[in-house]
Amino acid sequence: MTQKVAVLGTGKIGEALLSGMIRAGWAPADLLVTTRRAERAEELRTRYGVDPVGNAEAAKQADTLILACKPQDMGALLDELAPHVAPDRLVISAAAGITTAFIEERLAENTPVIRVMPNTPVLVDEGMSVISAGTHASREHLTHAEDIFGAVGKTLRVPETQQDACTALSGSGPAYFYYLVEAMTDAGILLGLPRDKAHDLIVQAAIGAAVMLRDSGEHPVKLRENVTSPAGTTINAIRELENHGVRAALIAALEAARDRSRQLASGNG
Repeated sequence: MTQKVAVLGTGKIGEALLSGMIRAGWAPADLLVTTRRAERAEELRTRYGVDPVGNAEAAKQADTLILACKPQDMGALLDELAPHVAPDRLVISAAAGITTAFIEERLAENTPVIRVMPNTPVLVDEGMSVISAGTHASREHLTHAEDIFGAVGKTLRVPETQQDACTALSGSGPAYFYYLVEAMTDAGILLGLPRDKAHDLIVQAAIGAAVMLRDSGEHPVKLRENVTSPAGTTINAIRELENHGVRAALIAALEAARDRSRQLASGNG
């Protein structure tokens, strides 16, 4: 039997997921989308051949509902959906900090809920989506969620107790790399390079390093040591990073992101 999937909220993440699913073989006729603006609905219809509907209609028609709204909008959206979501529907939340328990309490008893934390590289099919099952979600539900989010990158199952840590590390992770590239670009300019050349050098270094980390199987310490010759340029740079507490600052930053995720989950947003 054909499964209908509805994406409720088609901002950047929602649209990236929609686009990836179509490229992965989902038929547009089996996909529903919701959006607040009529012009946006027409844009999605034209671009992807999907059928924009209202939230209530999506809940009635779809077998799987993907809630891709902002965390602060989740309560109102669930209030709107609750009368229309049968307990045999699968509900997937892609909203940061929203627990499966928060959603389960607002829907029919025994409704299967899955929590997913994607990151923005889903926009280029290189995302990481961290997946956790709620109380009533089965292995089959998890596999279905992996099929959907696998269309835009990799997936990883974790217990929901680890979701806040994953949000800090992976959900927010791309921003840390952009921040580092920004700082290194400024350093390149200080050292006398034009901005465009500094940018190109750093981006390619980042891509190459990431591929080596992924494909070599080597520990990052080993890869770093391969670049670090005695009394050379790299070890002098590493010494300055350590002198300025960069490692400790990164650990503190990720702890702060994790704590903020916990605040959002507790409703202190």
